[in-house]
Amino acid sequence: MNESGKLRVSVATYNQVIFHHPQSNLLMLALERKATATRDGSIKVRSQPFGGGIRILDPNPLKEIVGEIQFDSERSKQEGDFRILIPSSKWETVKEYCLHHLANPDDTELEATPDRELTEEFAGTMSVNLERNQYTVQPLGFVVEDNPVPTDNADVRGELTIRLYRISEVHIIDMELCKMMITVSQRYSDRDLGELALKDLQNGCTGRVNSMVTLPLNAILERYRALPPEMRYRKVMVEGHDLDESVLTVLEDLDVPQYQRIMDNKTGL
Repeated sequence: MNESGKLRVSVATYNQVIFHHPQSNLLMLALERKATATRDGSIKVRSQPFGGGIRILDPNPLKEIVGEIQFDSERSKQEGDFRILIPSSKWETVKEYCLHHLANPDDTELEATPDRELTEEFAGTMSVNLERNQYTVQPLGFVVEDNPVPTDNADVRGELTIRLYRISEVHIIDMELCKMMITVSQRYSDRDLGELALKDLQNGCTGRVNSMVTLPLNAILERYRALPPEMRYRKVMVEGHDLDESVLTVLEDLDVPQYQRIMDNKTGL
């Protein structure tokens, strides 16, 4: 659906899910691990930050900016995800709209908190019911990818896409949950998880399996810091796990030329 003068805008939340290792006290980063198998026999396993599409709670103010909202897929329309096509001339206005509303955790127009996505993803990766008293949330600002690039999203592959992420630090403070996260992380290697996805496909299912990986935050930072800034926007391997380039969004101390990092207007972060 590459219409002239149109841009696909994807607005999402990504979370730096951290906790202290119960034995070593090392600060750990938890990532969602996704394995996908396709009918040609290929297997893809990637680890990325917990998060997902931000929902449009009240579409009417946004309609005043872009006209009738054109979602990028039927799935996005059904879920109300902020994955829409807009006139390219409206991008700066849409960006300012998002930055303003996502800075308010009680906003009524856009979903500005990570709780729903976290609950869904912890249920999907660990089969646990994440409770609000098990973690704290601290806004870390925003990341904007202003340069349109073709998306590899299967529903809209090739659409020129601009991305804006609401970034939060999510600190898991329940020690029993931390222990469970480590156990889940150690259960499967990336290869094991890929083979499970392939078996799932062969059994007539989706060919998708989700899990979690927990890694020392310093080990991830050191891996990226070993690369010059212009070479950081790439997949890297840490302790046998392939990390998607989206992991960079939640590493706020790293210089990544592809990202525009914006401080939160309310918190000053």
